Amino acid sequence: MYKYETIIYWSNEDEAFIAEVPELPGCMAHGNTQQEALSNAGDAIELWLDTAREHGDPIPEPKGQRLMYA
Repeated sequence: MYKYETIIYWSNEDEAFIAEVPELPGCMAHGNTQQEALSNAGDAIELWLDTAREHGDPIPEPKGQRLMYA
């Protein structure tokens, strides 16, 4: 279980729920339901972390608190 904040919203353009993981740049997934999008985001997080490890890129620690946006 990963503890990265995940934001889920409906996209009219994509006609799907989108799950974004802001702490991992470019990490997002979609699904027909909120639960499906969240489950797919879990897979996307694993892939993001695996790719970062393979390339020796830094992996951010989960902040463990709600992110603030301007």
